[in-house]
Amino acid sequence: MTKLNTAPNMTDPDGFYESLLRLHEGLEETESHALNARLVLILANHIGDRQVLNEAMKLAKLEN
Repeated sequence: MTKLNTAPNMTDPDGFYESLLRLHEGLEETESHALNARLVLILANHIGDRQVLNEAMKLAKLEN
């Protein structure tokens, strides 16, 4: 079992955020939501560990 890594782990977080914003440019709200859903599913598949994914979902819900 792998534990969710919540420590800073990206070499260029600002660059990633900028790319993510650009990815959504020109999209309607529903298209943007659908893009986010597809991205989540692709990354969840990459992670693959259900316990890590459950931990991430709990953490994301707390952030609201």
